[in-house]
Amino acid sequence: MRENKLAELSMQLAVDGLKFADEIEGHYSLKNQFERSITSIGANIREANYAQSKADFISKLQIALKECYETEYWLELFSKTDIVKSEQIKVLLHSCGVIRRMLVSSVTTIKNKQ
Repeated sequence: MRENKLAELSMQLAVDGLKFADEIEGHYSLKNQFERSITSIGANIREANYAQSKADFISKLQIALKECYETEYWLELFSKTDIVKSEQIKVLLHSCGVIRRMLVSSVTTIKNKQ
């Protein structure tokens, strides 16, 4: 159940993030890195559903967590440098934070059950 919610939230984050990326003019390498990290979150969560073992499952969720942190970095960079002036940054940071907390909770719970 929780992974389904994570999958839904991460898909919406990716959709919103890609729409936001359309606002970024120039800075193609930064935009590319942002697009890769924000879409990787959901991809790794989805991949975790077909993990070969608990260790693989945890690994995929931890990768998604790392990508979440990276996405937050890019959003903060865009905000601090005024590369993009958009209220959408706050919305994306909030969504990313929700997913990050869910991932931390999921990984911690699974590790404690081992």
